[in-house]
Amino acid sequence: MKILLLEDNERLNKSIVKRLELKGYKVDSFIDGDDALHNAFDGYDCFILDINVPSIDGINILKEIREHDKTIPILIISSSIDLDTIKNAYDYGCNDYLKKPFFIDELEVKIEKLCQLDNDLVILNDGFTYDIEKRELYKEDLVKLTKKETLLLHQLITHKNKILSYDHILNYVWEGDIATTDSIRTLVMRLRKKIPQNTLETIVDFGYKFNVK
Repeated sequence: MKILLLEDNERLNKSIVKRLELKGYKVDSFIDGDDALHNAFDGYDCFILDINVPSIDGINILKEIREHDKTIPILIISSSIDLDTIKNAYDYGCNDYLKKPFFIDELEVKIEKLCQLDNDLVILNDGFTYDIEKRELYKEDLVKLTKKETLLLHQLITHKNKILSYDHILNYVWEGDIATTDSIRTLVMRLRKKIPQNTLETIVDFGYKFNVK
């Protein structure tokens, strides 16, 4: 799982990164809000955002992420005990709130609850399996996928049986670069040739859904 951490206390930042990497997570950490926002659409599965950081605060980054993605888990951490601040965090779409100071064990438990995927291996139709941790598709042998095919398939499977919008796909797969719905359709057409038949459903004028029993 790929996590973005925004925490301007460098000592705490390093401690969190060290612990999460020991758990096998891939963590990109930032101390500046502008840097974090610039990289926010680089294919993350979970966000940990401090509120009071330089440049752009965590609440505004939360709002920006939620404009593009309503489902990705976001955990807010802050030393603030102001009820309005906490209420705003939830109003703008955070999934949970952790007040500083905290034990990193507490943070780890919340991340596992919010962000961890239920099962690393997903059994698909027609003899296919997908390894969520490795982001690899198999049918006996490894199925070769391009970077964009890998990013798209990962989002489809981790949001299985749910509709994935065009905007979500554009922001995640193209990582903030400009693209069109035609670009998505072309990518989907290529991906359909490599995955089980009749699993990827087109939701007209909105997006796609990956159907898994």
